[in-house]
Formats: sequence, structure tokens, C-alpha cells
Amino acid sequence: MDITGVSLASSIVSSYHIGSSASPVTLQEDIGVAMLSKAMDMNELLGTQMVQTLERSVAPQLGGNIDAYV
Repeated sequence: MDITGVSLASSIVSSYHIGSSASPVTLQEDIGVAMLSKAMDMNELLGTQMVQTLERSVAPQLGGNIDAYV
């Protein structure tokens, strides 16, 4: 787990005070949802970066002509 994931989880845990009526299951669900959201954001970013990398790797001058000698 990276540092940002730990800080996210700790901020969620700190938002629940000890006398809270929220159950531990609710806290676990909230942490799970927050971590899933963070993972989805990271996957979206990586996908966007992969598309940009593939777009930059295209060489339009290659494959446009065929050299044929008779």
C-alpha cells in the first residue's frame, strides 16, 4: 500500500470518533470504497498514459509505401 492510501484510510478512520454509533463493518466498508475509488482513479490515469504513449509511438511514414523491383 502506498503512502497516499494509508493517509486516505487514516483520514476516514479519524473521521469516526470513539463514541460513534457507526459499526466497525460500516467503517470497513467506507475504507474499502475509498480505496477502490483510489484504485479506479489510478487505473484510469494509467490507461490514459498508455493511450498517449501508443499515439506518440506511431510512425506515419512507415508502411505507407511498398518498394517493389521488377
